[in-house]
Amino acid sequence: MAGKTNKRETEEKTDFVRPSGRNYDELRPVIIKPDYLDYADGSAYIEMGKTKVVAAATVEDKVPQFLKGTGSGWITAEYSMLPRSTEKRTPRERAVGKISGRTQEIQRLIGRALRASTDLGLLGERTIIIDCDVIQADGGTRTASVNAGCIALAICFKNMLERGQIDTFPLKHLVAAVSVGIVQKKQLLDLDYLEDSQAEVDMNVVQVDNGHLVEVQATGEKIAFSRTELARLLKLADKGIEEIFKIQRSVLRKLHPVFVAF
Repeated sequence: MAGKTNKRETEEKTDFVRPSGRNYDELRPVIIKPDYLDYADGSAYIEMGKTKVVAAATVEDKVPQFLKGTGSGWITAEYSMLPRSTEKRTPRERAVGKISGRTQEIQRLIGRALRASTDLGLLGERTIIIDCDVIQADGGTRTASVNAGCIALAICFKNMLERGQIDTFPLKHLVAAVSVGIVQKKQLLDLDYLEDSQAEVDMNVVQVDNGHLVEVQATGEKIAFSRTELARLLKLADKGIEEIFKIQRSVLRKLHPVFVAF
């Protein structure tokens, strides 16, 4: 019947206004500064709204035991939050003597994302460590770490190529990540902390620039969600990730001709 709206459409027409005033499908302002550190083999600083992360790459001439003799390289990541990256001081994990499950999960996520974008066979038996340090947290620290980590890794590969450590540029794809979620029945892109803390559904999406997914972390925090809602959240994430790819390309292409291919 004409004019009829279904229940889901009615639910989405709420009076919810984002704390930042952004549209539902709008990223926070993104700023990326390459070569942020003098001594790292590659580095980048990123701001996604109030979230700020520094990513730094280190090249080591060794690989994990399971890769010895294979000729293949490895990429891994370490992640930490500085004590005053949050409103209340967060104790350093080394002070309590162990790494939290959350930190281990995020480190593995970053590592998987960067390995998925790289031809590890072109590295030789070397390990690239990407250190991601959160200097201010306002939601989306893991996704910001992936986005900055990709730039730091690309710069590291460029430097290795110039030093003659590798013969071929090993980065196959850019990789980017963003959060999406359902807050007060509204599907939102790039959640800040206030939105994330009250989300009914929280989801992180990692994707390479050919459209293939690396990881989807989706959790019904307060409600179960439908496959239709999942598909719509993925579409919303895809929009945000494409915007991040454009920013990454713009940053890299100003640095060196090797990045023109991206």
